[in-house]
This record gives sequence, structure tokens and C-alpha cells, in this order.
Amino acid sequence: MVIDYEIKKQTPTNIDDLVKMASVKTNWRKRLEAINELKKSDCQQSRDVLIRLAVHDRIYKVMEEAFSAAQAIGITTKNGKPMYLGKKDIGYNSGDFKKAFLRIKREGNLKQLDIQVLKNKFLQAQPEMYDVMLYEKGNKFETWIGNVYNALIR
Repeated sequence: MVIDYEIKKQTPTNIDDLVKMASVKTNWRKRLEAINELKKSDCQQSRDVLIRLAVHDRIYKVMEEAFSAAQAIGITTKNGKPMYLGKKDIGYNSGDFKKAFLRIKREGNLKQLDIQVLKNKFLQAQPEMYDVMLYEKGNKFETWIGNVYNALIR
């Protein structure tokens, strides 16, 4: 692996902001941005955040980046055990989506499908799930929402 940045053995001045950014579960882009800054500094706080994201994040791209950054600064273990990049697991199953959409339908009194209204209610009700699926489905996100919702009507 070629590292195109210099790793500093000091705590960045904006470490608190970076830790907060890395903790935003509703915006995977912010977490990636935080990783890109945290990997430039080798301090305990950046190590802790990188390990947490490498092991527990639901967005696989975030996990991969955090894992690579952790390896680049020499982190190879967590609690004395070797650290491995886990398999892709978004942490939700079809039942979770069904339950969320049924709740949105019931509480929103949605009689017919309106993608924009459904997206907004989904974002309000389940922001982390929304973010994960927005990443996973990409430009097919709206189609996916419509399909899940329509499957509930049948």
C-alpha cells in the first residue's frame, strides 16, 4: 500500500470535531471525511475511532477505509486479538424494512404511494436505516422504496 500523506504522531487541533463527524450515523460521507482526516494523525483518539469504524460500521466502504487507515498507522489488533476486515453486513433484514414501512404507512395515513413523502417520513423515522439503504441502493433508492412499499399493500 502506498501512503500519499504523512502520518503525524500528534493529536490534531480539531480532534473533537473529527470524532463528532465520525459518530454521525446518518451520514456515511461525513464518516468517510472524518476517516480521511483521522488517518493523518496517530493519536489515541484517532486510533479508537478508526478501530470502532473498522469493526462496527454498517457501510462497508466506511469499514474498508477505516480498516485500511488503521493498518496504515500500525493498528493490527483490537483487545489483543488480530483485527480482520469483516464481511459486508448492513445490519438490517427484510423484516426490519417491513416493520419500518408499516409504521410509516400507519402513522402517516398514507393511502397511496408518493415517493417524496415516503422518503421524508422514512428519513424522519429511521435516519440510520435511510442512510445505509441510500448508500446501498444508490440511484435505485427510490425504486427500492416504491417496491418495498408496494409489497406491503399486497
